Amino acid sequence: MGLTLVEKILLRASSSKELADFIYARLDFCFGNDITAPLAVKEFDKAQFSAVFNANKIGFVCDHFVPARDFKAANNVKLLREFATRFKIKHFFDIDTCGIEHVFLIEQGLVCPGALVIGADSHTCTFGGIGAASFGVGSTDLAAAMKSGRCWFKMPQTIKFIYKGKLNKWVCGKDLILSTIGKIGVDGALYKVMEFSGPVIKKMGVEERLTMTNMAIEAGAKTGVIEPDETTFKYLRQVQGKKFKFKPAMRKLKSDMDAKYSEVIEIDVTKMQPQVACPHLPSNVKGVGALRKIKLDQVVIGSCTNGRISDLRIAAKILKKKRVKKGLRVIVIPASHIIYRAAEKEGLLKVFFEAGCIVSPPTCGPCLGGHGGILDKGEVALATTNRNFIGRMGHPESFVYLSSPAVAAASAIKGRITHPDEVS
Repeated sequence: MGLTLVEKILLRASSSKELADFIYARLDFCFGNDITAPLAVKEFDKAQFSAVFNANKIGFVCDHFVPARDFKAANNVKLLREFATRFKIKHFFDIDTCGIEHVFLIEQGLVCPGALVIGADSHTCTFGGIGAASFGVGSTDLAAAMKSGRCWFKMPQTIKFIYKGKLNKWVCGKDLILSTIGKIGVDGALYKVMEFSGPVIKKMGVEERLTMTNMAIEAGAKTGVIEPDETTFKYLRQVQGKKFKFKPAMRKLKSDMDAKYSEVIEIDVTKMQPQVACPHLPSNVKGVGALRKIKLDQVVIGSCTNGRISDLRIAAKILKKKRVKKGLRVIVIPASHIIYRAAEKEGLLKVFFEAGCIVSPPTCGPCLGGHGGILDKGEVALATTNRNFIGRMGHPESFVYLSSPAVAAASAIKGRITHPDEVS
C-alpha cells in the first residue's frame, strides 16, 4: 500500500519503518509567538530543563499583540528575548524585523518542502502550501519540543480534494477554501489531513495555495498540504533567495498513486462565484451575490491568510483612483516588513493612502481580537482573515464576515458587501 505525502514526511522523521497509530518524530523546526511562546518558556523553566535541543531550530516570532498594546504584551516580548539570549536562540524576531509568523518564516527560509514543523499556533498548517508537514500544538508541547526536538503524533488519515474546471474572474484560493469548508463543515476533516490537488491547484500560484492550507484548521483538520512542484520551487527561489536550499529529492514529495485516503472529494469550480463566510462560523458560506445588502462599519485586508503581496496587489488594483465609503474604517495590514517595503516600492501603499485606508505595520492586528481595529457592540466587519467566531474581533455582539481581498476592496468602496464587478 502506498503512502500519502504527510505519512512519508512523518515516517522519514521517525525511527519507524511502517505506519503506526502513534509516532514519535524528529522536528526540523518548532516555534511560538508572543502569546503562546511565553507559556512554553514558563513550562520549560518549571520543568527545570537546562538546555534546548538545537538553538538553530527554534523560533520566536513577536506578531500578535505588537506593537505592544499594554505592559503585559511588552513583558511577553521581554521574556522571550531574555530566554533567547540565555540559550543563544538565533531566531528571535521582534516587531522591527519580522511580521506574521506564517508568512515571515517562509521568507526567512526556516520552513521548506518536506520539513516537519510544529508551531504553538493553530494556523501552522499554512506551511503545507509549500509541501511541509506542519502542525499546530499547545504551548506545553512546544516546551517539551524545545528540550527534546521531538513530538508525538497520532498518524492522521487524509482526505483528498480534487479541484476541476475553470475559475471565473475574481474567484481565487480563498473562495475555494471557503466553499470547501461550507460543504464539509467545521468538523468535516476532524484530525485529518486535507490534501488539495487537481488541475485547478496546479495552475494556482503559491500564495493562493498557502491561503487554502492556512484555513484547513477551520474544517477541523490537523493540517493541509499541497504537493510541491516547479511553481513552488520558483516561488521559494524568489522569496527566500539564497536561503532556499533546493534538493532534487524535493521533486519526489508526492503521495503515491495507490495511497490510501479516508475519502476523495471532487469539486467543480466552474460555476463558483466569490464566496463570503457569514457570522459566526467559517462554514456559514454564501455567494457574494446573496449578501449585497449587508452594510459595513469596517474592512480589514491582511492577516496570515491574505496579507501577502499578491493580495495587496489585487486590493490596490480595485481601489486605485477610488475612495472608500465615507465613514467606513478600512485597515490594510501587510503581513511582513518585506511585503510592506515591496508594497511601498510598487506604489500600492500610495493607492491605499489616497483611497482613504489606514495602513498598519505588520501584525496580526484585530484578527484575533488583539488590537488596532477592535469592533464595538453591533458593528459589522468584512475581513480577509480566517475566523469569524463570536467575539473573535472584539465585542461578542459584533459581526465578522470573511472574504477574499477582491471582495473586501470592492466592499470598501461601496460600504456594503459587494461583488468586484460592481466597481471594476
